[in-house]
Amino acid sequence: MDPNQKLVEAAIEQLRTRWPGARDSVAAAAVVLEDGQILTSVSFDNFNAAATLCAETGAVARAYTLGKRVVASACVTGGTEEGTYQVLAPCGICQERLAVWGPGVLAAVPGSAGGAEWEMRTLSELNPFYWATSFTAQGQWPSTAEHGE
Repeated sequence: MDPNQKLVEAAIEQLRTRWPGARDSVAAAAVVLEDGQILTSVSFDNFNAAATLCAETGAVARAYTLGKRVVASACVTGGTEEGTYQVLAPCGICQERLAVWGPGVLAAVPGSAGGAEWEMRTLSELNPFYWATSFTAQGQWPSTAEHGE
């Protein structure tokens, strides 16, 4: 199986496990680490919307805790019909979290054909004018070390 398909399938399986039959109000995510390990997590929903977290947050925080590099990420939610799923592009905050590992991190995004189609894009493709390049030598994406300063 294509490694990117395996990533999306891991996110779908996490969504099915946590919220069987869920629709578009919840999400699950998966990230692939540099060693091939896949970590999954779910959105943290709360009555107080200010206390919610994106689905990617748990997996990204775990990767960072382990000191491992994230190479790809996928987030899914339930589709409009029961038993279907759709890929969600990472929000701006999740792009910032993934940026710790550089502009080459891949993210699943909805495909141009719509529906259940999806494709992988690098962070630099999603955010070609990354704000933090204004604060680095020669306008490069900040390194992992610079993000931690």
